[in-house]
Amino acid sequence: MSSSVLDASALLALINGEPGHQQVRAALLAEAAIGAVNLAEVVTKLVDAGMVEMVIRQALAPLRLEVVQFDAELAYRTGLLRRLTRQAGLSLGDRACLALAQYLALPVLTADRAWQGLQLGVAIQVIR
Repeated sequence: MSSSVLDASALLALINGEPGHQQVRAALLAEAAIGAVNLAEVVTKLVDAGMVEMVIRQALAPLRLEVVQFDAELAYRTGLLRRLTRQAGLSLGDRACLALAQYLALPVLTADRAWQGLQLGVAIQVIR
């Protein structure tokens, strides 16, 4: 069972060795989860950086992330978060991550400072 949920920005901080990556590494050691939507965001960023599929898969495989599928329940939860997060300008991917954290009742790690101060019934840990 996972102990936290990672946002795409948190996983990218680890991959790129950015500030806060140590917190993400610790979360991975405690078995972190990521939603399929956020994994797609990470893969997209790596493709944009010029990485090919095989290299991306080799980079992500050792992390042993629990990838949670985006189903109808998470779709509703994500959409319903729009009203509560509109003022912070959260994207669909951001809301999908938060919906997953709410659904699993787990804290979420992010590098996105726009999440600070959100009151959504889930612990939000901004890593930098």
